[in-house]
Amino acid sequence: MEFVRLGQSGLKVSRLCLGTMNMGTPQWKPWIFDEQRSEPIVRHALEAGVNFIDLADFYSAGVGEEVVGRILGRLARREEIVVTTKVGYDMGSYQNAGGHSRKHVLDGIDASLRRLGMDYVDIYMLHYFDTTTPVEETMGALNDIVRSGKARYIGVSTMYTWQLAKIVQTCERHGWHKPVNMQLQLNLAYREEEREMMPYCADQGLGVSVFSPLARGLLTCDPASTRNQTDFFTSQMYGDAASREIAASVARVAKRRGVSAAQIAQAWVLQRDGVASMLVGADSPAQFDSALSALGSRLDADELYELDRNYTPCDVINDYTAGRRTARESRAPQGDFVQPMKDAA
Repeated sequence: MEFVRLGQSGLKVSRLCLGTMNMGTPQWKPWIFDEQRSEPIVRHALEAGVNFIDLADFYSAGVGEEVVGRILGRLARREEIVVTTKVGYDMGSYQNAGGHSRKHVLDGIDASLRRLGMDYVDIYMLHYFDTTTPVEETMGALNDIVRSGKARYIGVSTMYTWQLAKIVQTCERHGWHKPVNMQLQLNLAYREEEREMMPYCADQGLGVSVFSPLARGLLTCDPASTRNQTDFFTSQMYGDAASREIAASVARVAKRRGVSAAQIAQAWVLQRDGVASMLVGADSPAQFDSALSALGSRLDADELYELDRNYTPCDVINDYTAGRRTARESRAPQGDFVQPMKDAA
C-alpha cells in the first residue's frame, strides 16, 4: 500500500480509501450488504494496508455507521485508522433533521459518534454546500467540533469551486480550522472537476479524495450488475452516448491488457495529478484486489488516448443539478421550432 499526506496537513492516508456506502442494511437499497457480508470486505482492505475509511450518517439512514463501527471495533486499533463521516442529508422527517445549521451539525457529530462507538472521527465532512445556512454558522460549528476533540480535522464534498472558496475565505477571516480534504466525483466519464476544483485544491493545500471511479458501475462494463440495474443515479448521470462510448473504450483497453475493465478505470484515476486517495466500494475481496492491482498499473500513451478520445464537456454533477442535467447528445426541438424542423427535412 502507498501512503500520502492529505494536502498540506500532517495526516497520512492510504491511496486507497474503503468506501462504505454499500454497507449497512439492504432495507435501505437492494445493493447494500448487511454486517455479515460487509465484514470480509473490511477485513481484506485492512489486511491490504488501507487505513482510510469513509462513511456518512446518511448511508443506510445511520445503520451504515453502526455496522462499520462494530466491524472496525473488532478488527482495528482506533489510533491506526483514519475514519471520516459526513453530515448534511436529512436523517428524519422533522425540522432541522438535515442541513448545516449549527444545531444539526452539533447534533450530527454526537449521533455519528454514538452509532460508530467512537470518541472522535478523524475527518468530519460537509456532505454538500448548504445554500440555506450562513457559511459562518456552519464553519464556526465545525471549528468548535475540532476544538472539542470530537473531530481531528474537517473536510468537504461535492460543491462548486466558488462555494469552497467561500468556505476557505471564511475560515481564514476568523482564524478557524480550514478543510483538509475535498471529496469529489472523478472518473473517465466525468472530468469536470479537473477544470477548477482540483487546481484550486492544489493551490489551497486541500487533499483530494475521489469517489465513484467506476462511474457508479458504468465502467465495470457489466450492465447486468445489481448496482447498474437498481441505482437510478447511474442512468441519470451516465445515460448519454458519450458515456457509453467511453465505457466501450475502457473495455477495449482492458481486453488489450488482459485485465478487468474496473482495473483500467481505477488506474486512470490513480494516475491523475492531484489525486491523493481513491475510494473503493467493493462488493467482494476480489473486487478490492482490482483496485490494488490498479495501484501498480501505468497506462501508456496509446491507452490514455483511447480512454480520453470520447470525452466531451458536460454539466457539473452535484446536488444542485440533480434531475436537471443536460445529456451530451442532441435534444429534440420543442414549441414553435418543431414544425420548421420538419419542413426543413
